[in-house]
Amino acid sequence: MRIGIWGTGNMADALATHWVRAGHEVAIGGRDVPKAERLATRLGGGAKPASLRAAAEFGQVVLAALPFGAGENTARELRAVLDGKVLIDCSNPVGPGFRLLTRSGVSAAQQLAAAAPEAHVIKAFNLCHEGVWRMSPPVFDGRPLAVPVCGDNETALALVHQLVRDAGCEPLAGGGLERAGLLEATAALFIGLWVGEGADAQAIAPPLAYATGGGHKEPEDAARALR
Repeated sequence: MRIGIWGTGNMADALATHWVRAGHEVAIGGRDVPKAERLATRLGGGAKPASLRAAAEFGQVVLAALPFGAGENTARELRAVLDGKVLIDCSNPVGPGFRLLTRSGVSAAQQLAAAAPEAHVIKAFNLCHEGVWRMSPPVFDGRPLAVPVCGDNETALALVHQLVRDAGCEPLAGGGLERAGLLEATAALFIGLWVGEGADAQAIAPPLAYATGGGHKEPEDAARALR
C-alpha cells in the first residue's frame, strides 16, 4: 500500500514505523523539509521525504498527523489532490482543561471531510498516546489493543482496518463518520482522567459479560443484548 503522511511529529513517527515494517511504501510530508528527510531516513525501508502535496499525491491512504485545525487547512489547500483517496484523521481537538475545541458540535473528522469532500475520511488512532503506538505490538494482559474506526466508505474502512492490524492491533467498527465526535469526546474524557486525575480510565468499562446489567452472562449472550 502507498501511504502519504502529513506531519513529522510523534504520531507520524510511531505509526509510520509499523507500516514501513509491514512493507508499505511511505512518503513523509512536511513543511519542514529537513525534518521530513530525517524522519524518512530513520524509518528506512520504503520511506521517503516529500512535501505535503507530494505525500498526498503519492498515497492511496493519507494520514493527517497534524494538530487540530492544521489538518483541515491542509486538506482544503490540497482538496483536488485528495479526490477518491482515504484520509485518516487521528487528531484530538482537546484544549485547556481537557475541553473539546469543537464547540459547534461538528467533529474534527467531519470538518476535515468538509474541507476535502471527495476524500473518504476515516477517524482512527486518536485514543492513545504516541508511546502506546510505539509498542511492538501494543498488547496488554495478553489482549491486542482494540482501535475504534469510524467512517462511511466500506473500501476505505477495509484499508484502514488492515493498517490497524499492521500496527499489531485489532480494528473495532465504530460506526459512521457522524460518530467520530464520540471518539473525540472519549479522548477528552480519558486524557482528563489519565493526566488530570491520574486515574485508571480502563476501569470505567466492565467486562462484556456484565456490560448490559443483570449479572454475569456468557459473552455471546451479552453481545446479543447490546445489539
